[in-house]
Amino acid sequence: MKTFQRFAWVVLGYNVLVILWGAYVRATGSGAGCGSHWPLCNGEVLPRAPQIETLIEFTHRVTSGLALLLVLGLVALAIKTYSRSHPVRWMSYAVLFFTLTEALIGAGLVLFELVAQNTSLERAWAMSLHLLNTLLLLAALTLTAWFSRWLEGQGWDWNPSHLGLFLGAWLGMGLLGVSGAITALGDTLFPVSSLREGLAQDVSPVAHVFVRLRVFHPFIAVVVGLYIIGVVLRVKGKEKRSGLEGTTLIALILLQWAIGVINVVLLAPVAIQLLHLLITDLIWIALVLTSVQVLVRPRLLEGVSYHSVQNGVNPRPQQS
Repeated sequence: MKTFQRFAWVVLGYNVLVILWGAYVRATGSGAGCGSHWPLCNGEVLPRAPQIETLIEFTHRVTSGLALLLVLGLVALAIKTYSRSHPVRWMSYAVLFFTLTEALIGAGLVLFELVAQNTSLERAWAMSLHLLNTLLLLAALTLTAWFSRWLEGQGWDWNPSHLGLFLGAWLGMGLLGVSGAITALGDTLFPVSSLREGLAQDVSPVAHVFVRLRVFHPFIAVVVGLYIIGVVLRVKGKEKRSGLEGTTLIALILLQWAIGVINVVLLAPVAIQLLHLLITDLIWIALVLTSVQVLVRPRLLEGVSYHSVQNGVNPRPQQS
């Protein structure tokens, strides 16, 4: 079990890195680096004399392919380590499903040429779908790692009293993620040379819709952030079960607000965009952990302490 736990967290961390590299592909306008070919790159397995955009896009495809192999390994190890009824099995299947849909959406972006300098609304819809699928993939990976501590035959106690609050937080993060993706796309496609120019574009009636929509992102970020902080404080006061995850979540939100301001002032440099996305992913992971910590608690087996569950100790033989 310890081996699986470590591997599950490693796969989660690696997928976060792949997501960041995908954002780098978008931010550098390298999405068409392999042309409209997929899975080949410019019609070749290995591109010859590639330009920098081709190298960036090809690297993303290679790292994404490795992510799929790691996920297949995760599923195989889950089948080997846990019984059919264990939640890790089902979570690992969800990870595989969302990994495949992630690849299909990425392929669609390339094949339909919704990359590089494409400014169509279809690209915004596709990117929004891509972002939501990414959040679901990260959630499935996080839950796979979290449930891996559960003992064989373990039941759970379900606490639905705060489900509505957390549902609002999940939906809020989805909306925030979509608005952030569109904002980042607008910053990439319509760069500005000064903060004043950017603010003028935001309110201009003739500006592209991607530009006019990005003005809403900071307000959504503040509202959603305050809501999530309120949920965590309320749960910590009543349940005493959000623990370190809830405290970390609040700290990440405060940090994200500061980075968001820096991103706007510095006119969205690529490095700050990637840092902004990294913190977003960490906020989502912390929210998933906080949610499951409050809503679900493993029921103790006879003679087993909760400390044993937390540390992945499995004194019972595994079921086939």
